[in-house]
Amino acid sequence: MKLVFWAGFWTFLLDQATKWLVVHVLNLRTLGEIDVLPPLLNFRMAWNRGVNFGLFQGDSDAGRWLLIGVAVAIVLFVLVWIWRDPPAKWGKIAAGMLIGGALGNVVDRVLYGAVADFLNMSCCGIENPFAFNVADIAIFAGALGLVLFPGTRKPSGKSGNNTGNTRRKNAP
Repeated sequence: MKLVFWAGFWTFLLDQATKWLVVHVLNLRTLGEIDVLPPLLNFRMAWNRGVNFGLFQGDSDAGRWLLIGVAVAIVLFVLVWIWRDPPAKWGKIAAGMLIGGALGNVVDRVLYGAVADFLNMSCCGIENPFAFNVADIAIFAGALGLVLFPGTRKPSGKSGNNTGNTRRKNAP
């Protein structure tokens, strides 16, 4: 569980540091947008009051606290899941990334009332209208990692194979 903690800690810290930098230091909340490497990478301020890609947007306090509760429930679910069926190294890192990202977005909802999204990437003449953040990347990568690197528990139940040290007697 130590590896899960550290992966989550560094993910959370990176997420919050990048948000602080672009929102407060670079003043993106006032400027609205900063072209970094157009069109590949731009900073576009977006306050996400919904879930990924702004789905289920709502300005109500009840909706905000509901989303905070769902994120905390997901964090607790992942913690119980990996405690009961611990994955190998990469699965633990993935779990930590998912947890750190989810908690990073929870902090945004508590502090700002919405998640601070600022990364925008477009390519090849296709204009991407969505913005995201480091936490979103970590949540996606963490969920994918948990699928690719699951726990080590073997399914319980009898497989029908006799793996003991008994020898078969030859039929006459």
